[in-house]
Amino acid sequence: MRVGAMGDVLHALPAVAALKRARPLWRVDWVVDPRWAPLLVGNDERGPTVDMVHLAPAKNWSKAPLSPVTLKSVLTLRKRMREEHYDVVVDMQGTLRSAVIGRMAAAKDIVGYADPRESLAGIFYKRKIVRRGVHVVDQGAALLSAGCGVQLQPGAVEIPRAEWAENWAEQEAVLSRPMAVLAAGGGWGAKQWPAERYGALAIELKKMGFDVVVNAARNDDATAGDVVKASSGAARMVVCNVTGLISLMRRADLLVGGDSGPTHLAAAMGVPLVALFGPTSPERNGPWGPGEKRVLRDAASVTSYKRTRETEAGLMNLSVERVVEAVKGIVGRG
Repeated sequence: MRVGAMGDVLHALPAVAALKRARPLWRVDWVVDPRWAPLLVGNDERGPTVDMVHLAPAKNWSKAPLSPVTLKSVLTLRKRMREEHYDVVVDMQGTLRSAVIGRMAAAKDIVGYADPRESLAGIFYKRKIVRRGVHVVDQGAALLSAGCGVQLQPGAVEIPRAEWAENWAEQEAVLSRPMAVLAAGGGWGAKQWPAERYGALAIELKKMGFDVVVNAARNDDATAGDVVKASSGAARMVVCNVTGLISLMRRADLLVGGDSGPTHLAAAMGVPLVALFGPTSPERNGPWGPGEKRVLRDAASVTSYKRTRETEAGLMNLSVERVVEAVKGIVGRG
């Protein structure tokens, strides 16, 4: 159970991949929001880590919780999970919704943290596991280890490929290399470095020889548009869904971004990156993966996870010059 969001799914993936390597003959399925399914399975609905995904369109359910469409969707999910006769459900999300969905599977055992994100989730668990580890990747591995009785060390992950997206990236999205991706968005305003600074950074990256791309989920993405505008033509916007973003990231030579899904995707795929952190803790939520990384966080930043609209004060202290120096430390361009 790890329905969303993008970064959370990616942080759960190393533990699940380790389980599949340790027990390749075990059936391992995943409940996920449809938006993030491309991180787990390809067009054939199978993936390198999981055998199958069950889709839980949680965002749509929240918009119309009492509608007949939502009820049908929930009942369909319940039926399909019960048909698989699972032995254990491990709730790696720890919310009331994920715990309820997990309980709907009617597995012999349902396991979750002793201190779930939402305390009411705990009433649905048959076994409660004490949280261990600092980073959420390590916490997830410890939880899954206890839930399945297999000692796991989180390791490398493989992200599925989609042929159409690979062709799109090769023929349309990627114009030249090296390519730098700016992931300027973030779950809420406090985590977002100002668009004007991303624009100024794009100008510097262009001077260093990068084709600078700002990823966007929609044509009208205001944040990405503001970055492109502030870059005075140094950056261009590339609009794509998650499947396209995966293929774009496969060809990236650098990513600069905040605590966001694209940053964590780059980390999982081994893309060299500079991550800009403010109100969230990099020790707990930082980019995790095999590539070279620089994580910048000002001493004034306070871990709060408050979903405020304005950029957090400590994050505002990170200058364009400091980010450029971090980039040079990775890519070696003066």
